[in-house]
Amino acid sequence: MKERIFYLLIALLVASGFISCGKLWAAAPYYEGKTINIVVGFSPGGGYDRLSRILAKHLPKYIPGKPTVLVQNVPGAGSMIAANQIYNLTKPDGLNIAIFNRGMPFAQLMKAEGVKFDLRKFSWIGSAAVETATLALRTDLPFKSVDDILKAKEPIMIGSGGGPSDSNTQFIVLLKEFLKINMKIINYPASPEVMLAVERKEVDGRGASWSSTKPFYERGLVRSWIRGRFSEPGIENLPVDENLTTDKIGKTLMAMRSSADGIGRPYVAAPNTPANIMAILRDAFAKVLKDPELKEDAKKNMMEVQFVPPEECLKLVNYVLDQPPDIVKEASKYIKF
Repeated sequence: MKERIFYLLIALLVASGFISCGKLWAAAPYYEGKTINIVVGFSPGGGYDRLSRILAKHLPKYIPGKPTVLVQNVPGAGSMIAANQIYNLTKPDGLNIAIFNRGMPFAQLMKAEGVKFDLRKFSWIGSAAVETATLALRTDLPFKSVDDILKAKEPIMIGSGGGPSDSNTQFIVLLKEFLKINMKIINYPASPEVMLAVERKEVDGRGASWSSTKPFYERGLVRSWIRGRFSEPGIENLPVDENLTTDKIGKTLMAMRSSADGIGRPYVAAPNTPANIMAILRDAFAKVLKDPELKEDAKKNMMEVQFVPPEECLKLVNYVLDQPPDIVKEASKYIKF
């Protein structure tokens, strides 16, 4: 009898307009029936693009409502166009997220032409990887220790495939300047050409992230000798660049450059995206980057993945952007964008 009265009361309330039928049921997940666009600031085929496509494949199962996830390439200006687009032109609804150059803090620090954003105001999801720079040399060279490298009499020929705004290129430029390594840097159009040159023995080695160096290390082609400050499995015991110099400016610049390694593969949403939406995205990213199937896909693409929380990314961004003018002036000599 009481149950009949309860349902009758509900029916009367609905009929009277006091409550709606929809409120009797749980609201549908925010992302149900929606599409998320991952805006990649680079052309198809590169590391940022391949990682984003792997994420697009696996991310839906970790987002309530299982939205469609697509990748949109918006290359140009070292990914600055993509950063500007997300910052200025997209709604803060969590339906467009972006990945851009991990060295972007230096573009803002040095007031590069075209910067129309403040990295600190993005809604940070986090990073999908740490990308620690290493100095990798061919294993058939006579070097037995870092000291041998520091004392090399003949120039060590180092290939570079990223241009002056590339974090790995900046890594070897700083090694040459502040460790006084007898090194000659030879530029190539892109990283694959550099590794081909290493295999052909046209150059002695390269500065590159550990994730891209590791497959060639496992083949016995190269060995990494020096790294940036962020450790990764397999290079924990390598000497850190900033610990090998006594120059205070050099130490600071190396630490600044290493911030890009820690930022790695950064993903952001538009400024002022609501906290509840950001919580969904951050939780999904943290979970998907532990997914065994995603990790297998990443391995096939010669990538390592790990979730770097947004707080850690912002800490590194602030470290770079808060440098005093005298350090910024010194940094501009070696760190370009």
